Amino acid sequence: MTPVPDRIAIRIGPSVLSANFLELGNDLREIEAAGADFVHFDVMDGRFVPNISIGLPVLAATRAGTGLPIDVHLMIVEPERWIRAFRDAGADRLTVHAEASPHLHRLVQEIESTGAIPGVALNPATPLSVVEELLPFLGQVLVMTVNPGFGGQSFIPTMPGRIERLRRMIDRVNSACRLQVDGGINRETIGAVVEAGADTIVAGTAVINRSAPIADNLAALRAGIPVRELPS
Repeated sequence: MTPVPDRIAIRIGPSVLSANFLELGNDLREIEAAGADFVHFDVMDGRFVPNISIGLPVLAATRAGTGLPIDVHLMIVEPERWIRAFRDAGADRLTVHAEASPHLHRLVQEIESTGAIPGVALNPATPLSVVEELLPFLGQVLVMTVNPGFGGQSFIPTMPGRIERLRRMIDRVNSACRLQVDGGINRETIGAVVEAGADTIVAGTAVINRSAPIADNLAALRAGIPVRELPS
């Protein structure tokens, strides 16, 4: 048996929400130099979730500050009003919440028409069946492993089983679709979500904090990814 590190195939994106906005450019340079695969950008409107975060001007500044793909997660009502604006400001991937739109297929088509990769996010209690018919059209499904709205929350322990079920659904319908997780991801929880089938990881305070350099935190997070034994 030859050990093959799964961590090679797992994409990790630090969330800008945890950055020091007085030093955003420096944090973005550190994120890129540390070997992150993408930058995650959380948008909250104070209506869909009970918090307000960052928007178009900060996204444009983030786009100017990094060459990495920018993965925008819209936690907002009426996302259809803002798709083109966020794409124009620098989004490479645009993920909207299934719970926020009664016309989800149309919204996914609109995202794709801008040239961005479309994604759909699911809150922890939303049935996975909501995205099953949409999987052929998606580049990503985001499973929230906390209730969205605030950084630094604790991982909900029942989520790995949910991720496993979605992994089977994706593999059956559209194996090219990424399975992203976000919420409470750190070195102690990343192994469980990867083993359950997640291939794209969002991490906030586990990577961007003032206790250690971003490169060290990202390396520690990658070290928590399990190594799978495959036949030689």
